[in-house]
Amino acid sequence: MTESDWRNLVLLAICWIAYFAMHSTLASLAVKRRVAAAWPQLMPYYRLAFNILASLLILPILWLTYHAPGPVLWRWQGIAAWLANGLALAALLGFWISLKSYDMQEFLGLRQLQLHVRKVEDQEHFHLSPFHRHVRHPWYFFGLVLVWTRDMNATTLLSGVFITLYFVIGSRMEEKKLLVYHGDTYRRYMARVPGLLPLQWKSLTAEEARALLEQQNDD
Repeated sequence: MTESDWRNLVLLAICWIAYFAMHSTLASLAVKRRVAAAWPQLMPYYRLAFNILASLLILPILWLTYHAPGPVLWRWQGIAAWLANGLALAALLGFWISLKSYDMQEFLGLRQLQLHVRKVEDQEHFHLSPFHRHVRHPWYFFGLVLVWTRDMNATTLLSGVFITLYFVIGSRMEEKKLLVYHGDTYRRYMARVPGLLPLQWKSLTAEEARALLEQQNDD
């Protein structure tokens, strides 16, 4: 690798670290509560503004990743390429199907804006989609499949490592909030279902998922 390649990798790493620090900070309950206390009139706009900012700030990182990719490290070929692309298509399909299980109006921040919601906590109730019976964070799982089934050069490998680390760390930070929202119900769910990678021996049947939700209603 050339000196220019190494400089690009260092710059890319710094950008990912800064992005994830910003993303985690603004998504935290502590920051949301401070904003709600100081400027309650801004809270209906918070989630939408957060999503727009996150989308805009990741664009220069993607440009750095693909503008000067550096040397190729590995490329899927033959049967391995068919398998990798098949898994990537399955992940995209899974992501598309999973959208039906989320309140996208709330996820995007449109509902909070329309209803002038000033609460810090998310408004969506705890529920278990078919994917959530097998892994607690289906979108992160699909994202990992997409990342690691691609051909790799120096910058995409570095980005893949940072994305994976953030999914691991970010999912744990997210679950601290979910425990605040849903308490013992989510704690029982965590004990039964893996976080990022589905495991055949750790999942919920449809009946067990319904029973868990019924326990939440009884609590």
